[in-house]
Amino acid sequence: MTETDGALPRTPSFDLSGKRALVTGASSGIGMGCAVALAEAGAHVVCAARRVDVLADAVEAIRVAGWAAEALPLDITDLDVMGTVLKAQAPFDVVINAAGLARHSPALATSPEDFDAVMNVNLRAAYFLSVGAAHGMQDKGGSIIHISSQMGHVGGIDRAVYCASKHALEGMVKAMAIEWGKTGIRINTICPTFVRTPLTQPTFDNPQRLAWIMEKIKLPRVAEVSDIMGAALFLASDASAMVTGTSMLIDGGWTAD
Repeated sequence: MTETDGALPRTPSFDLSGKRALVTGASSGIGMGCAVALAEAGAHVVCAARRVDVLADAVEAIRVAGWAAEALPLDITDLDVMGTVLKAQAPFDVVINAAGLARHSPALATSPEDFDAVMNVNLRAAYFLSVGAAHGMQDKGGSIIHISSQMGHVGGIDRAVYCASKHALEGMVKAMAIEWGKTGIRINTICPTFVRTPLTQPTFDNPQRLAWIMEKIKLPRVAEVSDIMGAALFLASDASAMVTGTSMLIDGGWTAD
């Protein structure tokens, strides 16, 4: 049924009933928010994270709400273990990678250890998680979503390493989208501004940092986890069936300058 038939177009479905989803970094913050969004839409969500106790609490809360979820203790920087786990699991329809690491410092003070740690999580693990997920999606397609950052599009104070990892992630996603598009695999990023979570609260408690953030964000507030959840559901669902190789900037207008 098309517009040329004289019928009204229909909104694509956001429903994820019958879909299997993997969310990394799902024990708290943005990752947990994404897991909730997918579970609420009907997906069976495999929630992965390193912090076993916190992860168990998050999964139990999702189940108590009446949705389907299970816990998967996983450190995505251990590529051998991650590869084994992905092969052992039934193929996923949706994968959201919300695992991330930031170690901020002036560029002149960056240690090789901090550089490697950030790149191992934000780029190396993201790369091979994408590859592993795509292997399982070859026959049916699917949606891979990385939680990137507005810092994948601009620079930031004391964030040379973090920005490097996220700019690289954006390029990686574009290249993978070109390779995998014909098989029906979509891959995109979500690029939030500063989101209020327990991990980011120290930044908001710093008056100088808060002033810098509020000067850059054009809307009169910082982001909340709920601001990311709708974008995650959109990119996971058929509503975004023609969207691949791009980024959704949820930055309050930060990058509009």
